[in-house]
Formats: sequence, C-alpha cells, structure tokens
Amino acid sequence: MSPKLTPAQALKDLLAGNQRFVSGEVKHPNQDAERRADLASGQNPFATLFGCGDSRLAAEVIFDQGLGDMFVVRTAGHVVESAVLGSIEYAVVELGTPLVVVLGHDSCGAVTAAKDSLEKGELPGGYIRNLVEPILPSVIAPHLPEDASVNDMVREHTRQTSARILEQSHLIAQAVKDNRTAVLGMFYHLAEGEVEIVFASENLADQV
Repeated sequence: MSPKLTPAQALKDLLAGNQRFVSGEVKHPNQDAERRADLASGQNPFATLFGCGDSRLAAEVIFDQGLGDMFVVRTAGHVVESAVLGSIEYAVVELGTPLVVVLGHDSCGAVTAAKDSLEKGELPGGYIRNLVEPILPSVIAPHLPEDASVNDMVREHTRQTSARILEQSHLIAQAVKDNRTAVLGMFYHLAEGEVEIVFASENLADQV
C-alpha cells in the first residue's frame, strides 16, 4: 500500500493526472495484474470523488488513475443524500482519503432539468423529481447573474454541494479541521477534458 498523502499532495497528483489526460500523454497507472493482486487484501485510495453520473465523467479516465486510487460515488447532478454522505464519510473516516472532490461538468442534464422546471413552473415526474428539487437552490441563487447560463448554475451547484457536505457531516468537517482531508469543488469541461477549481475548503484554499 502507498503511504498516506496530505490533502495538498493528493490534489497535486490528481491535477497532474488530469493534465496527462488533456495532453494525451496518459500513463494508465495501477491497471495491471500486480496491482490487482496487491489490492485483494485492502484499499488505500488517495482521493474520494463525488461526481455526476454522466457517462462522460469516468473519474479514473479523466484523472488518469487506476485500481484502488479513487473512491468514487456518483449520482445524476451530484445530488447529496444520506447514502452519499455515508459513503463519503466511510472513505474519509475508515479509509483515510485526504481529499474529497465534488465534480460537476458543463451542459449537465440534471441542472438543465432544474432550470427548465423553474422556467415552466412544473417539476418532472417519478424519481427524477428527487434529483431536480435539491438542485433548485443552485438555480435560483441570488448572486447568479440575471442571464445565468446552465454552466453558471453548475458551478454554483458544485460550490453549494461542496459546502453542504461540510455543513451536514460533522465527521468530514472535523477531518477537515484536523487537516486529515480537504474538500474541493471542480468543474469539468467536456470538450477540453480539463478541470477548473470552483471551491476549496479553508485548509486548502491558499494552495489552489
């Protein structure tokens, strides 16, 4: 197992992987039979990623990582609920991941659905409504520009989701306070493959 990283070191590794992906110089690390065998007895991921379930956001691909490197949780529109918080807490408390990343992306369908629902005054049916309702605060955030685009709303939703994780989980908040982990919000550009940092917890803010 690899030694534990600091939040800043974990971020550096994650961003380096994304740059390899953007430039087409990927290494595809930790994807061989030896790595598979090493992980059979346990895991030691250096990052927890909570991202949108969009098929174009395959975490290990866009950050050029391999088996055992990332603990990944995904829902459409990266909507937070109890199982999500429990999963992130497990990764931080039990596995000791030094970095939690919330990953949004441009042209997000879930945020678009929330925007459309607000404009039409009608929520979608079925369980899709359970995805749209929690996103609405990000769509109507008072500091958004009057002509806010879907991508402006996605950035806001990524920031709000990151902050909500810290507000709702005292375990994660304490880990941040102790500098055992940090919470970061990222916005992914589909065409370019590059990530943009839109939120950082206080213990990482001066290093991004």
